[in-house]
Amino acid sequence: MPPYAIRIIGDPVLNERAAEVDEINGALVRLAEDMLTTMYDAPGLGLAAPQVGVQKRLFVYDAGDGPAVLVNPVISESSGEWAYEEGCLSVPGLSWEIIRPKEIHLTGYDLDGNEVSFEADELLARLFQHELDHLDGVLLLEHLDEEQRKAAKKALREQTMARDAARPSASAASGGLRLP
Repeated sequence: MPPYAIRIIGDPVLNERAAEVDEINGALVRLAEDMLTTMYDAPGLGLAAPQVGVQKRLFVYDAGDGPAVLVNPVISESSGEWAYEEGCLSVPGLSWEIIRPKEIHLTGYDLDGNEVSFEADELLARLFQHELDHLDGVLLLEHLDEEQRKAAKKALREQTMARDAARPSASAASGGLRLP
């Protein structure tokens, strides 16, 4: 079982801007390790701290070169456009073609407190932009046009109703016994 449950759309923590990390310490390293375990279990390519209910500017990712952590990331430059089908662990089962900048320059810190800098394009650039959106309280649905957003909300309502219908009721779960 993963250490964290991934928060899904509707949870207010996903709409809040995360606070800067003031100190990199053992607790932050443990948080990152637990987030990586949760991300791999999902499975996903990236996971931002707000997605597990922690309001810190930190995300973990693995784009195929092994796990990594970025603390207090900032995009300083972007260019081009790239359309790509994008999904989100906090919006399960749905994805849309989203247009984002093709290339970005991102800086931040690793867990040793060293400043890191990336020139990223295509998938890695998209991953960084997506996770940074989470740190800013922006969900994938905010990148959709009005018609797409309406369809997405309808699909999410249907998912919620199906999930709720599949759960046993409290009385059935307790054997149907009612206390006076």
